[in-house]
Amino acid sequence: MGADIKSLRNRIRSVDSTLHLTKAMGLVASSKIRRATRNMIQTREYAGALEELVSVLRSSPECERSPYMQAAGTGTRVIVIAGDRGLAGGYNANVFRLAATVADAEFIPLGKRACERFGKPVVSSEHFSGLDAKRLADMLCQDFREGKFGRLGILYTRYKSMMSQEATLLWVLPLEKNEEGGKTEPIFEPDEQTVLNTAVPTFVSGVLTACVRESYASEVAARRMAMDSAGKNAQEMIDRLELQYNRARQNSITQEITEIVAGSGL
Repeated sequence: MGADIKSLRNRIRSVDSTLHLTKAMGLVASSKIRRATRNMIQTREYAGALEELVSVLRSSPECERSPYMQAAGTGTRVIVIAGDRGLAGGYNANVFRLAATVADAEFIPLGKRACERFGKPVVSSEHFSGLDAKRLADMLCQDFREGKFGRLGILYTRYKSMMSQEATLLWVLPLEKNEEGGKTEPIFEPDEQTVLNTAVPTFVSGVLTACVRESYASEVAARRMAMDSAGKNAQEMIDRLELQYNRARQNSITQEITEIVAGSGL
């Protein structure tokens, strides 16, 4: 009986230590949520403005001859954005599960977990800057124009709410023709194709930055929810263990009293 009480006491201490850890990680995630969502919203707006510009240019017949409107090569490259750490529920697993559905693709990982998964040098997603995005976008656009691959996608996690995040595959290149056309018909100088060819690397960079920021906001939110859930489970386990501990301790006391009474009657 004494061994059972000691074992229960040790388990309670162990789970309580886990509870303190999950609470601390939940507080850290909470402190990062506001800044992460603010950055996400700002880059969404920037990427949206670039998308409007490219959408107008894609409707121009002049731009159909642009190298970005038609694939000169074959093969697929996919930028996979995952987290730098775990303990975020199914955040990383959902990204890798969707990546597994893309056949015959060359993956470019961002985030320590993605780099470990695909065996590439570690690139942090949390500290991936706009300058990093520009360099990567310029390199990919040049390779696309040279026909080194024929399709470019970005696999990221779309932030829907604090409770919901969804792994999403966004195809970026080649650009599809906009059949609807723009609401207005601005005049571009020197011509639409030149403007489109100049704008596409900036467009890809902006979309990539927005996807990275959105993925990071999703990661922080997922970690906050995972730590809240783990904390509740740990507290429930502590309550059950304490109930077992109190019963075992009461039984031990009752047994000792019974032995004393029985011994005094001999």
